[in-house]
Amino acid sequence: MRYEPPSLTKNSFSCPHCAAYAAQAWFLTYAASMTGNAAPGSFGPDDLAAVEITIKDEEARKTFFSWSQKILSRNVHLHKEEGLHGRHSIVNLHLTRCFACEQIAVWINDRVVWPAMHGATPPNPDLPPDVLMDYQEAAAILHSSPRGSAALLRLAIEKLCASLGETGNINSMIASLVRKGLDQRIQQALDVVRVIGNEAVHPGTIDLRDDSDTAGKLFTLVNIICDALISQPRQINQLYASLPEDKRKGIENRNLRAKPSDD
Repeated sequence: MRYEPPSLTKNSFSCPHCAAYAAQAWFLTYAASMTGNAAPGSFGPDDLAAVEITIKDEEARKTFFSWSQKILSRNVHLHKEEGLHGRHSIVNLHLTRCFACEQIAVWINDRVVWPAMHGATPPNPDLPPDVLMDYQEAAAILHSSPRGSAALLRLAIEKLCASLGETGNINSMIASLVRKGLDQRIQQALDVVRVIGNEAVHPGTIDLRDDSDTAGKLFTLVNIICDALISQPRQINQLYASLPEDKRKGIENRNLRAKPSDD
């Protein structure tokens, strides 16, 4: 894969988020005063549930949900607002948006400050938002605390399995996926992250206190797991759904005929 370091003087480089060499859109930044000297406040899952039930219009509900997911992700997003007063241009603060993954990077002068340039493998863009948060936190402390990084990645795969509808502890969730036909290599990747993550916080035979190399390899495994369990099925489903309806019905009928009878 081609690698081109991010640069203030270029409009194509390797994305700090997805690592793809891609065109980047640059944005100037502005600040608008809060009315009445108010503070921004916080917004969490409980707030989402409380507000969502008060919205009756379905289209407004979808718009609010889309906005709230951006807030809950804790990532930087663009949101267009009209009629802002007290606006100030911000010097030496810029944003870029990747044309490949559409994620925002934040720059102060010529330095990318978000996402943190920490040396960990960039996250798979299909990671669920709560899993992505743990992944990014793990990446931020990779070199300062490999043990903490491994423990967070173990939590990340537990949440990833839960997002697939699995319940129970991480070991039982992996066992359930195995019963459903999980590829052995993906099972092994899950168990590597699970075991090393467990060993990081419990007395064991694996000592990660100064081993950022081992902890760093877990990021690659998390992305492999996400690709196998989320990205590939989504891509296949999209392509299959694009087939003509009569072709899909013919395939379904063929599959029904191929099933063994109960006799």
